[in-house]
Formats: sequence, structure tokens, C-alpha cells
Amino acid sequence: MPREPTAMGFVSPVVLEPTTRTPWLLVLGSALALEAAALYFQYGLNLDPCVLCIYQRVAVLGLALGGLVGAIHPRSLALRLTGYGVILTASLVGMRHALQQIAVSRGERFDCSFMPDFPGWLPLHEWLPAVFQPTGMCGELDWQFLGFTMPEVMVGVFTAYLAALAYAASREWALAHRSQPAD
Repeated sequence: MPREPTAMGFVSPVVLEPTTRTPWLLVLGSALALEAAALYFQYGLNLDPCVLCIYQRVAVLGLALGGLVGAIHPRSLALRLTGYGVILTASLVGMRHALQQIAVSRGERFDCSFMPDFPGWLPLHEWLPAVFQPTGMCGELDWQFLGFTMPEVMVGVFTAYLAALAYAASREWALAHRSQPAD
């Protein structure tokens, strides 16, 4: 399969085409790595997650689900669009909760409950309390990386997924508008 030159004259890697499994597996794998990191922070570093952290954790699982949906059959436009929709929704929901956690850390009032508000048909905190039960307070930000707090890092993470989604949309547009060879 020949590679198309990009606008800058470089060859775009075929492995990042949305119709291949690789980008979908990258989303799935990176989201699962983030989940593993969250559990390490919780159990390895004893950083108790608040309810907003748990909501972000669920959003990251949504990212993994979106990657899995797209990886099932990446040549299916319906599955790709479904995967994109799940990734977009998860990124925006996660971003909203990360921004809310930043606001709380700066003094905004928030009812930080130890009971997450999951739907009755999806009580994750009852099914897997070791993963989805909040045990910390929302305003406690005891960890930093290069001067950024955990919710600030998560804003960057969700922004990166949105940027990847924008790239995928541009590739989808290019695929849809590729000139057809004349017969």
C-alpha cells in the first residue's frame, strides 16, 4: 500500500491510519496504562482517590472502551464512528471532572461525597470497591509532577486524547475525499 505525502512533504505512517488496528490499540493500551497508574498511586503510594478522581478513572475506562470498539474491526466506518463518539464523550467528561477538581483545590465549594453518583444499573463502587470507591477528599492534592497536580496532569491527558481525535478526524476526512482513480 503506497504512502501519501503529507502537506510538509513527509510520508505519513500507514500504521496511524484509522482503518488500521494500531491507533485503536494505542488508545486502549494507553488508557489501561493510566488505569494501572491510578491503582499504583492509590495502593502503592497511598494516595486516596476522591469522588472526582473516581469519575476521571471511569472516563479513562471509557477511553479504553472506545479504543476496543475501534480495534474490533477498524475498516468498519460504523465501529470507527462509535469508537470516536465514546472517546470524545469520555475525554470531555473526564476533562470536566478534572477541571472541577482543580476548582475545588482553589477553594470552590463542592460536596465531596464518599458515595459516587453512579446510575443504579451500574453501581461500579459496589461491584469493584477496590477500584471505584472514593476514600479521599477532593481538595487534597498531595502529588505533583513537574509542578503540576494530578488533576492538572489529567487535563493534559484528556487534551491529548482530544488532539488525537482531531488528527483521526482529519485522516477520516482525507480518506473520504481521496480522489478516485479514473476508469
